[in-house]
Amino acid sequence: MTSQPLFYIIISILCIQFFTDTILDYLNSKNYRNPIPKELNDVFDAQEYQKSQDYKEINYKFGLLTSTFSFLLTLTFLIFGGFEWVDAIARSFTNNTIIIALVFFGIIMLGSDIITTPFSYYSTFVIEEKFGFNKSTKKLFFIDKLKGWLITMVLGGAILGIIICFFNWAGNNFWIYTWALIAIISLLMNLFYSKLIVPLFNKQTPLEDGKLKAEIEHYAQKVGFELKNIFVIDGSKRSTKANAYFSGFGKEKRVTLYDTLINDLEEDEIVAVLAHEVGHYKKKHIIFNLISSILLTGFTLFILSLFINTPEVSLAIGVTKPSFHAALIGFGILYSPISEFTGLIMNYMSRKFEYQADDFAKNTFAASPLISSLKKLSKNSLSNLTPHPAYVFMHYSHPPLIARIKNLKA
Repeated sequence: MTSQPLFYIIISILCIQFFTDTILDYLNSKNYRNPIPKELNDVFDAQEYQKSQDYKEINYKFGLLTSTFSFLLTLTFLIFGGFEWVDAIARSFTNNTIIIALVFFGIIMLGSDIITTPFSYYSTFVIEEKFGFNKSTKKLFFIDKLKGWLITMVLGGAILGIIICFFNWAGNNFWIYTWALIAIISLLMNLFYSKLIVPLFNKQTPLEDGKLKAEIEHYAQKVGFELKNIFVIDGSKRSTKANAYFSGFGKEKRVTLYDTLINDLEEDEIVAVLAHEVGHYKKKHIIFNLISSILLTGFTLFILSLFINTPEVSLAIGVTKPSFHAALIGFGILYSPISEFTGLIMNYMSRKFEYQADDFAKNTFAASPLISSLKKLSKNSLSNLTPHPAYVFMHYSHPPLIARIKNLKA
């Protein structure tokens, strides 16, 4: 038997989020066939633009199908006692609270991923394949799945187990120790993600000596950016889409270029992309994001500590025996409106930081190669050149291409 007020609040939150996202997706889809802004006329020719529209349309319809399925599955699970059923299975194994929680979350996460795997399979091997993006094999697809499950079970299970130990030991003050743990993990992941996690999925090799490396090192020296680690990642074994990213601090900092980026762009365009990434570092954006994430985590955990011992939170998702793991699920849904709000703030800051990094690249290198690289990357990924402003406000962590180019030309 559910706690009726909180149960209906949870159902309302899920419904409002689903219908809000559906309306935003619809508004965005109505902009797909808008005329291309004159500043972007050279991104697509007529045939390529039609292809990009077709790609966006099919992804919109497929996204509507998958989001509706997930929404209805979650509602069904809530209304018909799915969480109570999983809790009963977990409790049938042991009386140990940590093992019960691990089994509970293991069943939910593994079951959810298995159910949704056909959708990701279709997206990869039908939609992405049709438009020439997919380079993954079926074997690699399922190996990635297994590796992801293994990492989740080992790392996620260990972290969850430690958190429950904190709760059993410190009661409502568990959030302080959990916050410290997550802060340490966040810092370590920022430092060593490329060394520890990325090699499980991709091969990274140092950028070979040559003109590109020399130009990158010359630029880095020019702006006083010590850079000894430049790596190329074999992104082409999964997709033709290109990317580059910066990670780490101090001696551990490194720039990683996708091999597809090197193949798609000219050398000065690659240096411009790198200059943008260096801009994020020089402007302290990485530090800001890390500190903000840790502070938000602390705030969330503190709020969680106020509700975790409230039986009504577990009852709200239909679990009759109150527990840490059931309350965690209920709290996650109840907290999601606050999470949406903080997400909007972080997206706003992220878009602001992108402009600042673009300005840094323009001032320390040049605007023209960054503009041409952005256009090429948008063309090669068939990105949306005319997104709806409301969709941008709610979901975009980067400004639309037209806004970035106008800023770079200003």
